[in-house]
Amino acid sequence: MTNTPAPISRMADPGAFVPELNDVSAALFRATGNRSVPRTTVSLVHLRAGQIVHNTYLTVLNTSFLRKAGESEERITAVSSWQDAPYFTPAERAALALVEATLQPAPRGQERVTDELYAEVAAHYDEKALATLTIAIGQINFFIALAVIGKPQPVASLADQQWD
Repeated sequence: MTNTPAPISRMADPGAFVPELNDVSAALFRATGNRSVPRTTVSLVHLRAGQIVHNTYLTVLNTSFLRKAGESEERITAVSSWQDAPYFTPAERAALALVEATLQPAPRGQERVTDELYAEVAAHYDEKALATLTIAIGQINFFIALAVIGKPQPVASLADQQWD
């Protein structure tokens, strides 16, 4: 038996092969960090996305972001059952409903994001914030592909090593 350490991901660091990835990632973080949507809301949305796709890396990372931001354990834990949890504002609920509608299949013949859902989200976010929230959902979708294909080890900080 050898003492070779287990790889921390099943895919080599994609940034080593496609260095433009760092530019794309930084641009997405700048775009979602424009303060039109609270960073906490973005992290709640990203956590819910990680839960929906059953990805431990994204779930652990975004849980850590929320803890570092001072969010309560009740709010963090209740993200998976936000619909009946008393811990979320109407704006956060709209954002969570939007990410769920975007990531989950719609019933046959129906839209994922209905006009009613769009109107609900738009009632809580101005045009810049709605665009930012949409980009935040696109951002997590971008990282979902890397996370579910590359399967990096769960980390609590982006500063932690996550790729071989």
